[in-house]
Amino acid sequence: MINRRYSALLLLAACAFGSAGAAPGIPDGVDDAKPFTVQDLVRLQRISDPAVSPDGKRLTYTLRTTDMEANKGRTGVWLLDSLKHNPTAMRLTDIAANANSSTWSADGAFIYFLSNRSGSNQVWRIDARRVDARRIDTRHLDTRQGSPMPEAEQVTNLPLDVGSFRVSPKGDRLLVSMEVFIDCTDLACTKQRLDTVAHSPAHGVLYDKLFVRHWDTWSDGRRSQLFSIALDALGLANGTPLNLTAGLDGDVPSKPFGGREDFAISPDGQQVAFSVRVAGMGEPWSTNFDIYLVPAGGGSPKNLTADNPAWDGQPAFSPNGTQLAYAAMDRPGFEADRFHLVLLDLKSGTKHPLTQKWDRSISSFAWAPDSKSLFATTDHLGQHPLWSVDAATGRTTAITGDGEVESFDVGSKQIYFAQSTLGAPADLYTVGFAGGKASELTHVNQDALAHRRLSAYEQFNFPGWHDDNVFGYVMKPVGFKADGKYPVAFVVHGGPQGSMGNIWHWRWNAQTLAGAGYAVVMIDFHGSTGYGQAFTDSISTDWGGKPLEDLQLGLAAALKQYPWLDADRMCALGGSYGGYMMNWIAGQWPDRFKCIVTHDGIFDTRSMYYSTEELWFAEWENGGPEYTNPAGYTKFNPADYVSKWKTPTLVIHSQQDFRVPDTQGISVFTALQRRGIPSELLYFPDENHWVLKPANSIEWYDTTLAWMNRWTSK
Repeated sequence: MINRRYSALLLLAACAFGSAGAAPGIPDGVDDAKPFTVQDLVRLQRISDPAVSPDGKRLTYTLRTTDMEANKGRTGVWLLDSLKHNPTAMRLTDIAANANSSTWSADGAFIYFLSNRSGSNQVWRIDARRVDARRIDTRHLDTRQGSPMPEAEQVTNLPLDVGSFRVSPKGDRLLVSMEVFIDCTDLACTKQRLDTVAHSPAHGVLYDKLFVRHWDTWSDGRRSQLFSIALDALGLANGTPLNLTAGLDGDVPSKPFGGREDFAISPDGQQVAFSVRVAGMGEPWSTNFDIYLVPAGGGSPKNLTADNPAWDGQPAFSPNGTQLAYAAMDRPGFEADRFHLVLLDLKSGTKHPLTQKWDRSISSFAWAPDSKSLFATTDHLGQHPLWSVDAATGRTTAITGDGEVESFDVGSKQIYFAQSTLGAPADLYTVGFAGGKASELTHVNQDALAHRRLSAYEQFNFPGWHDDNVFGYVMKPVGFKADGKYPVAFVVHGGPQGSMGNIWHWRWNAQTLAGAGYAVVMIDFHGSTGYGQAFTDSISTDWGGKPLEDLQLGLAAALKQYPWLDADRMCALGGSYGGYMMNWIAGQWPDRFKCIVTHDGIFDTRSMYYSTEELWFAEWENGGPEYTNPAGYTKFNPADYVSKWKTPTLVIHSQQDFRVPDTQGISVFTALQRRGIPSELLYFPDENHWVLKPANSIEWYDTTLAWMNRWTSK
């Protein structure tokens, strides 16, 4: 059951417009403070993946810095040498190579991580007992790049890249994922075939089933498979990798975003559980992932969840080895269905749906050391907190409050987590199992933000469609004065089953828009997550209905509540579903905004069905395949209302976007140009559904703000 006290307090705060926040930068009015810009945004450090040592005394994490000259991010593994007050940090890995995914051996003797320092992605380790914990100020994490790093040892030397890994609790085995041709009997076969293709003068590829491409990558026929490798007496992987998923035509981890949460090894090191969608011919329209169990030394995988035709994932053994927890959906074909926790008794085979009655969807989870509870993150009323879940009753208790818990690890008595807000990028914190005031462990961007003026924000609510309670956020512009009037950036989130909540967003960053002088308004319309599954479900087959009404009512409520919003100088922006909504607004609400920015948005829902990759998404959201229900695809089709378009529009799209192919964006631009509507097209040949490269991100913001300034200036 949900913690009603926490829910009531959050609701009360939101109703009073009190879920307000400010950033750690210099407040408005300080003479030497400068507005926050995209140049600042792309240079900020990004912290993630905390991993606590078994004794609870030290913590490793991944830190991403930006190499502006190389136009890319670089990652390294760092260590907090103590978890007491004001812990100090040191870099563990070579600056010249990327490193990430750190984890500790069960005895705390070694720190394992992935690195490409050898020329390919392999597993490495550092002897944690020999690490010299030098005193390095966490605010200046890159000031001692010339200092010698701890000596690292290469654990694997495989002919293929390692995608992800886990270390056996016994320290005698590694699990690694690698992409292989499943008809090859060894890794050398895959390597030889790749080399042959690379040197062939003919470049045609013959396909006999979908996916021919997925997210931003064309298929070359390989599958990500899970291998078990025995470690020798020195702890090195010198044996022959054993394919634990051989015979299963599927990816472990799943593509494109799966990781080591898709597989686990039992506390005694004897069993491996993994989640996979067996492909067949129906992979692009199926969400039927199953949990399999296989001996760590090899054997025939056993399907544990064949009774559920929907998604089963994130297997995790209890520390006492008696239960396997996993996240399950109930409805096949619906990727935004509610994930609830299920506990499987490994001896009896009995399954216990633990959080079936809790109306929140599990994002990530982990066991407590005593196996009596679990910890989980969910979207919740515009926040993304961490919860404790009783393993016997399913009762939930909030551990953290406002903000977004992005990742976490469980120690013997404390939880260590990365958390961000609309006002600040993530840092690491720690809190006890019962919750309470969290302690901040890092301040990785303190110097970078010390002389930047960041903006205050607050949550508000209003009666939306059918008078349902709907939430949103408003952020003041830099240099705010109560008697001023400020142009508005009306940002619509993607998904559509997502949330524009209290999070530091690296691509749609509200502080960057506020730093340019814009007030920012964001609405969690019907279909958003964190407000109950019925609220999320309500958008399916109604993309242009309830959400548009919520956006209209939410904007009206914000204009009434905050008189400093200038109703005559507003620009609407959105990407993905938000881009679709921009194209829909252009024909349904053409007189409201001075300008529109549409990024990677659907223009024609019918042609979209036949060119996108994950067909289950289009089929669920539109009521079936296009050829069986064409009316479902024309009901809210922006292409059918081009005759009503009149708003000046900036179109942004990318060539490597296979989720919403670039012809959708080019079609929007063609319609605008043919109609004679002021318009521009910003096209990225080297980006996917997101804009990730630092220089491209700068160009994105510069072009977007120039377009907004052109149409909203007095």
